[in-house]
Amino acid sequence: MGRSLKYEIPGVDRRCDSLELAERGFDGLFAADMENASRRVLEIGFGRGEFLLELAAKQPETAFLGVEISFKRVLKMARKVGRAELRNVRLMEAKGEVVLRDLLQTGLLDEIWVNFSDPWPKDRHAQRRVIQSAFVRDAARCLALGGTLHVATDDVPYADQIDEVMEGEVLFENAFAPERWLGNVPGRIQTGYEIEWRAAGRPLHFFAGCRVAAKPEGD
Repeated sequence: MGRSLKYEIPGVDRRCDSLELAERGFDGLFAADMENASRRVLEIGFGRGEFLLELAAKQPETAFLGVEISFKRVLKMARKVGRAELRNVRLMEAKGEVVLRDLLQTGLLDEIWVNFSDPWPKDRHAQRRVIQSAFVRDAARCLALGGTLHVATDDVPYADQIDEVMEGEVLFENAFAPERWLGNVPGRIQTGYEIEWRAAGRPLHFFAGCRVAAKPEGD
């Protein structure tokens, strides 16, 4: 028999919902704890949360919104955030592509992280992968100039798709050029899955797209 899910949150519950984000705006979610965030960061699909927890602890002046489609994972992460007493984190149960498309203003974010989203390895399911042209276009809109979209995968076909999609978006420049991606990024915080997969010898692919200005027509 599996363990029962614990619903009580130790400390402050940092969860929010899409209606609250729509009504209060990104900065409004943090108003009780942060007057002026130095940076604004979104992680889509935080999973077990190790990456977001460490990143937020290292950057207390940065406001972090973590989005995850699983209610169970959001609840478990809320418990971790509460225990860690992190005032600069908010958590939302939602689809990342919907948050980008409908709920965030233009030029708001400094970074977007998508770490090892489901690769949907069967060809007929490829359209379900997070990194699609529309997603990358919305990410570019939400990022400030100089902001970065970070993507990671351990799946080779998905890596090829990510490379093609990001290369096709004119508002991004590959921060790792002339390499298509890197297999290791010095100083990067590792997710729990990443540590396991690296130990197992699985190929890792890291992308970073830097938001640039649109080129004038005719260039």
